[in-house]
Amino acid sequence: QVQLVESGGGLVQAGGSLRLSCAASTSINTMSTMGWFRQAPGKQRELVAKITSVGRKNYADSVKGRFAISRDNDKNTVYLQMSSLQPEDTAVYYCTAERIRSGVLLNYWGQGTQVTVSS
Repeated sequence: QVQLVESGGGLVQAGGSLRLSCAASTSINTMSTMGWFRQAPGKQRELVAKITSVGRKNYADSVKGRFAISRDNDKNTVYLQMSSLQPEDTAVYYCTAERIRSGVLLNYWGQGTQVTVSS
């Protein structure tokens, strides 16, 4: 079982920055993809950013140019650097990881960390 623990959330003013961290209980070298999702009150969970094992990155259009995802394989940690935050970025942010075992896609989620952006 893989455990993902997020940290770094909090309250920030509009225009500010935060860096989220996601620490995995196992080597993230075994993960094909790691990413961040978010869910705002009353809305569906949406993909924010993801990074593959070879470093390919994808971002939601709403965060392109403001957020940056990275991974540190030595620390088994994935980061989400968030800049120019806006009130609409307020949500619970979840870390996720995927890997394939015996042909089966396995998906893991963290417990989430709250990000609140005040106007």
